[in-house]
Amino acid sequence: MQPQPLENRVERLEQRVTILEQLTARVEGLAVEISQLRDEMRAELSAVRDEIRAGDDETRRQVRDMGDQITAQMLSLHNELKTHMLMLHESAIGRIALIDEGLQAQGKIAPRHPRKRR
Repeated sequence: MQPQPLENRVERLEQRVTILEQLTARVEGLAVEISQLRDEMRAELSAVRDEIRAGDDETRRQVRDMGDQITAQMLSLHNELKTHMLMLHESAIGRIALIDEGLQAQGKIAPRHPRKRR
């Protein structure tokens, strides 16, 4: 390989320096874009967090409302069941009393003295 003339070498060096100067500007541009991207991502992430919090608050409110509704329904069903149980109890006591009366009338059992109710 023969040595290149000085003019060619200088010209190639100038081209390399030009490319390097452009590279510096491009790297600086990329740094600015990366910084902007970070700022945008930070803002978007913050917005997503706010939306999640709002959704969590709404979910909690809905669950609390459902819990209140379920509690009210359970209380209503409890009262209905209690009333039904009392009716069945009174019916059973009445039937037992009728059976006792029938057995007493047939002379199969001795008359009972009525108990005082509590």
